[in-house]
Amino acid sequence: MRLVQLTVPTGRRETILETLDDREIDYVVTDEASNREYTAVVYFPLPSPAVEPVLDELQEEGIDEDAYTVVVDAETVISRRFQALRDEYEKGDVESDRISRQELQAEAESLTPTFGVYATMTIVSAVVATAGLLLDSPAVVVGSMVIAPLIGPALGASVGSVIDDEELFTESILYQIIGIVLAIAAAAVFAWLVRTTNIVPPGLDIGTVDEISERLTPDLLSLAVALGAGVAGIVSIATGISVALVGVMIAAALIPPAAAAGVAIAWGEPSAAIGSTALVLVNVLSVNLAGLLTLWYAGYRPENLFSRDETEKRVRERVVGLAAIVFIFAIFLGGITYASYGLATFEESAQNEAEIVLEDDAFAEYQLLETEVIVDEDYPFVGPERVIVTIGGPPGAEEPGIADTLAERINQQTNEDVIVEIRYVGQVER
Repeated sequence: MRLVQLTVPTGRRETILETLDDREIDYVVTDEASNREYTAVVYFPLPSPAVEPVLDELQEEGIDEDAYTVVVDAETVISRRFQALRDEYEKGDVESDRISRQELQAEAESLTPTFGVYATMTIVSAVVATAGLLLDSPAVVVGSMVIAPLIGPALGASVGSVIDDEELFTESILYQIIGIVLAIAAAAVFAWLVRTTNIVPPGLDIGTVDEISERLTPDLLSLAVALGAGVAGIVSIATGISVALVGVMIAAALIPPAAAAGVAIAWGEPSAAIGSTALVLVNVLSVNLAGLLTLWYAGYRPENLFSRDETEKRVRERVVGLAAIVFIFAIFLGGITYASYGLATFEESAQNEAEIVLEDDAFAEYQLLETEVIVDEDYPFVGPERVIVTIGGPPGAEEPGIADTLAERINQQTNEDVIVEIRYVGQVER
């Protein structure tokens, strides 16, 4: 429910009050003596879905943007006429659950902080995320998402497009670009300082750190996170629900992969940064695409009737453009996913081949202890480089002599030339 307060321009009082009477809207009028351009201030409660159509109709009667219109939350309204309004406008569908276009625009603008605050919080968030990645700490990475101020620009571009506010759209796009650059740069600088000052162990292989490696080789599931974040973000602000947790979800799609890209750059492995950078870009585009589609589906349109066709055309072009770019990135991520699937399949096959060889009666005294696949550094399409097979045997026994057999059988499971190493561990007598 909302309480609307608006100033009545001189000469429009009777017309506006007649409009409210025709719609059977309860109102209170107070005379305005501080400004000769306005004769009164009128207060009236409305169900949330009624705010936009009523304000649009009043604007046609002479309430323009120069007038003061304030829309605030109303906790409780007790009135039979108000209940009739609720029955008229609250239909239980998407459009009746959303806030007005005017409130949506104000909400989108309020979610974006000043540039100084935005830049500072983005840098801090990226630094914290980088520390979390290097510590291999999911808790610290989640903490970095909480402080990231990304939800405003991420959703503002969609809102600006749909309601024909090009200033909001341009500002949001600019903020998003600056945010990505700042996050990757801050992460790279911080990671370089950590590395050069030996805060982390010298020779650390970032590919062995789980929190980093999973973002260096992203897969198609990452698209679901970004699209879900975009839809949830728009639904949250369009229905007046708190956006705090949704902001964390959007940050989860952007800050950790940006930090991973910065770490890869600091470690002198630019090829390793390709996958995480692509993940950042596709997530940004997916959030914007999902936001655009959700807003249009929710029924938001520009205020000016004459600009609706032009806005619809522009939104359609942006949706098609974003979808095309996201599709290209999806193919790229699909290639990474396929490579990861092939690697996982090879690891299982190598394990099975080692077990089959050792099942021979000639090797009854030996047992397979471990099979480890070492991957190459051809990011983001990594593949197997070496297979280390650890075998245990009786005290004093020699290595069972199955290296050539295992190497032949394991290499049959892949198109690449894989080195197979055998490590023999003799059991100690007690």
